[in-house]
Amino acid sequence: MINPIPMGNRTNIMKTTGNLTRGNGLSRRTLLAGGAALTGLAATGIGLRPARAQQRGGTIKVAKGHGQTNDSLDPGTFINGFTVALSYGMHGFLTGVATDGSLEPSLAESWEASPDAKSWRFKIRNGVVFHSGKPLTLEDIVVSINHHRGDDTTSAAAPLVAGITEIRTEGDDTVVFDLESGNADFPFVFTDYHLAILPAKDGKVDWQAEDGCGPYKLVEFDPGVVARFERHTDDWNDQRGFFEAVEMLSVVDLNARTTALVSGQVHSIDKLDLKTVGLLGRRPGIKINSLAGPQYYTFAAHTNTAPFNDVNVRQALKHAINREDIVEKILFGHGTVGNDNPIGPSYRFHNPDLPQIPFDPDKAKFHLKEAGLDGLSVTLSAADAAFPGAVDTAVLYQDSAKAAGLNIEVNRVPNDGYWADVWLKHPFCAVYWGGRPTEDQIFSTAYAEGAAWNETKWSNARFNELLVAARAELDEEKRRAMYFEMQELVTMDGGTVLPMFANYVFANSDKIVHGEMASNYDVDGERWMERWSFA
Repeated sequence: MINPIPMGNRTNIMKTTGNLTRGNGLSRRTLLAGGAALTGLAATGIGLRPARAQQRGGTIKVAKGHGQTNDSLDPGTFINGFTVALSYGMHGFLTGVATDGSLEPSLAESWEASPDAKSWRFKIRNGVVFHSGKPLTLEDIVVSINHHRGDDTTSAAAPLVAGITEIRTEGDDTVVFDLESGNADFPFVFTDYHLAILPAKDGKVDWQAEDGCGPYKLVEFDPGVVARFERHTDDWNDQRGFFEAVEMLSVVDLNARTTALVSGQVHSIDKLDLKTVGLLGRRPGIKINSLAGPQYYTFAAHTNTAPFNDVNVRQALKHAINREDIVEKILFGHGTVGNDNPIGPSYRFHNPDLPQIPFDPDKAKFHLKEAGLDGLSVTLSAADAAFPGAVDTAVLYQDSAKAAGLNIEVNRVPNDGYWADVWLKHPFCAVYWGGRPTEDQIFSTAYAEGAAWNETKWSNARFNELLVAARAELDEEKRRAMYFEMQELVTMDGGTVLPMFANYVFANSDKIVHGEMASNYDVDGERWMERWSFA
């Protein structure tokens, strides 16, 4: 998933006009251009996907290696690649991530911030209608974001919007968000797949209506089996949604997915078998895509549960894993070694100077001794639903850990229900993350104290202090230093064993046409429904 313009190295093409900064192709870097000297930060007419020679028509069939029977249409519960693709296909969002990783307008056609980035005004596009024919209103936007706020919310996106103190409307086309503290990356928040804009009913989001204002209308949803869509003919953007219909199948079994593609039953699959991806790519009519981005695979240990509540045990686990061996045998060149924190090279504030934790059985033994242990036995739960090759990775971890006096018992669990029954519940388990567009989003979602998806139950006072401070800091170098320290804290103190960053590897029929593909999530940012077409 390699971007021609890397996520952390984009050219600043903003222009300053009067007391406002406006631009085309607003990236995280340009959002901060000029810092507090600006009286406002704004975006207008940014990066709508350009017209391409694409034909309309046909039904695309895609097999996803995700999905479970307890999936829900409540956007706060979206949890896997199946529901992410569903969300981006049927729903509208205030902003979006373009194929080059920059920020683009969507339902919000422009936005502007106060000098301290504590108040943001979003001008909402006119003429948008839901699939039911209902016009988009400002109330829809307010209740959609409020769905993820408050003490009663169960949404995984709650940490992303926790800093909002008030949402208000101005006139008939503007929504204002007041924040507890400044957030220089705030417009990126609304690209998150949970923060879909749904119709309001009695002051709340009506997700049971199965209505949306995205490029495709949902016509059937059988959780863990299939979702079917038809093109939204009244979509506001005529440069997307080229298929007449979409059939998305949940096919967690790898062999079944691959067979479906080879036999022509489906046009695209994700989560390929990397051991045989070269052979698959040699088959006529099949194209392999391998794109580097923020995706990473982890083994998450609950830091509030013995023995993982001892930092020395956590350090022993990190020194007992042979990362290079795993990258070679599991990723087959489609990824790189990780260093136990999620901020890889694709991020703007990646810390390249953070020392790599090596495979060092003697150092692992040292940390066990510091914990008062001569040896240690732990259970590691894994299923290939977590990531392709997760069970094999766990076995490799088991083998390397033996030299350190660590006995890792691999508990192979069922694929179905993994995210509901194992993740966040078993104290040591395999996990995959698609990453997020900004450092603040991934840290807030997966590492902040109290976050619903803080999979290691980790709490570090200094980290949480820096998380709030970095979000509001407009000085580029000060912000960089904060994120560097946060990465070190996660690596040295956190409960995440992160051995590798994995490329997004997926395949499609050569009947499919697409342009430059995004690398912020799997399969063209999971916006393949709106971006692809048939030749």
